[in-house]
Amino acid sequence: MRGFYPIVDLDALSGRGFDPVQFAARVLEARPPLLQLRAKNAPARAVLALLRELRPLCHREGTLLFANDRPDLAVLAGADGVHLGQNDLPPAEARRFAPDLLLGLSTHDLDELEAALAERPAYVAFGPVFPTRSKARPEPVVGLELLARAGERARERGIPLVAIGGIDHERASLVAQHAAIGCAIAALLAPTLDEVAARAHAFAAPFGAAR
Repeated sequence: MRGFYPIVDLDALSGRGFDPVQFAARVLEARPPLLQLRAKNAPARAVLALLRELRPLCHREGTLLFANDRPDLAVLAGADGVHLGQNDLPPAEARRFAPDLLLGLSTHDLDELEAALAERPAYVAFGPVFPTRSKARPEPVVGLELLARAGERARERGIPLVAIGGIDHERASLVAQHAAIGCAIAALLAPTLDEVAARAHAFAAPFGAAR
């Protein structure tokens, strides 16, 4: 599995006038292997409705849909997986609740990476590789050298590594040397939906063919 991993972040989209479903539809033109809906501050009903709208759009392109944090909403919406951070539900508990859901796990250092790899998730995210503006209190920057070491460990286990944090289309080529997938949030934000689609294609290019 190679490609880029767009995150449709409702907080990041707020104030830009984009409908999240229309935004996702344009991003999906680049045929990413994964797409995540992140809605930290939205009501559960609204998140569930959005996931249900995104599911057919993603599956039409062969893209796996992940919900952020909420395995319950992922199951109800028929999403493919759930992404869990270090402070979210433990992977074992998520699997007990929803054994058929794919898991994606965030990690920020090599110890966390090793623990996550032992869970045999669908992918492991590692970073932030560069300074990021997408989180109010980001973890310390890991840099390219540590990303390379993380990439080696993930490859040894046969688990795709997703590079996260501060990655734009110019940095994507650096990241693609060490990670199978690059995560994009702020890098996709543009004044128009046509520009969003163009940025998605530009971001995806260094990672080669999706999936």
